[in-house]
Amino acid sequence: MPKHILLVDDDALMRRSLSFNLEQSGYRASSAANAENGLDLAQRDPPDLVLLDIGLPGMDGLEALQRFKSLLSAPVIFLTSRRRELDEVLGLELGADDYVTKPFDLDVLLARIKVVLRRSEQKSVPNSISTALQLGDLTINPAAHTVEVGGHPVELSPREFDLLHAFALQPGVVITSDDLLARVWGAEFVGQPQVVYVHIRWLREKIEANPNQPQRIVTVRGVGYKFLPLEA
Repeated sequence: MPKHILLVDDDALMRRSLSFNLEQSGYRASSAANAENGLDLAQRDPPDLVLLDIGLPGMDGLEALQRFKSLLSAPVIFLTSRRRELDEVLGLELGADDYVTKPFDLDVLLARIKVVLRRSEQKSVPNSISTALQLGDLTINPAAHTVEVGGHPVELSPREFDLLHAFALQPGVVITSDDLLARVWGAEFVGQPQVVYVHIRWLREKIEANPNQPQRIVTVRGVGYKFLPLEA
C-alpha cells in the first residue's frame, strides 16, 4: 500500500503540481489549503507524513506543527519560503523532522521524504538496537523514544534524539560531522556541517550541566565530536 502524504500549503499551484509529482513517485497524496482543514483531513485519513508550510493563513505552521504532533505520530517536514533561519530552527526545536526551503528541487524533497519515512519506520519496528542504553547516568530507550539524565526525563526533538542515539552507540569514539549527517540526516546532507552545529548546541543545552563547558558531547577540534558517559 502506498504511503499517504498530506500536503498543507495555501499555494494552489504548488498543491496541484506537488501532489501530482508525489503520486507519480508512488505515494498517495492529499492536500489542504490551511492548517485547520489539514488537521480535519488528518483525523479522517491519517497520513504517514505531513508536508507543512510555515506561512499559512489563519493558524500558522508553527502552531499547526504542535497540533499535528499531538494528534499524529506521523513525521512532519516544514516547507518554508522565509529566509530567516529563526523560523526553520524554531520549527525543528518544536519537533519538525526536517525542513525544505522554497523554491526546492523536487529530487531533493523526494530524497528527504524517503529519509524521514525510513527513520519513522525504524522507530516503529522493534529490533536489537531498540534495547535501552545505559551510559553512566544517562539512559536512552529507542523503543520508547525517551531519555533520562540522572533519573530525570529530558524532552528531545526527533532529530536531537537520533543524534544522541548515534553518539550513544559509539561512546568514546570520535565521529565527524559528515558521518553524523549521513547517519542521522541522510547522505544528501553531507557537506552541511552547520546543521550538526545547531543540533549539538541544542543537545548540550538539554543534557549538559554547563552547555558552555560540555563534558558529555565533547568537540575534538578539526576532527568531530565524541560522547563521554558521566557517572552520577
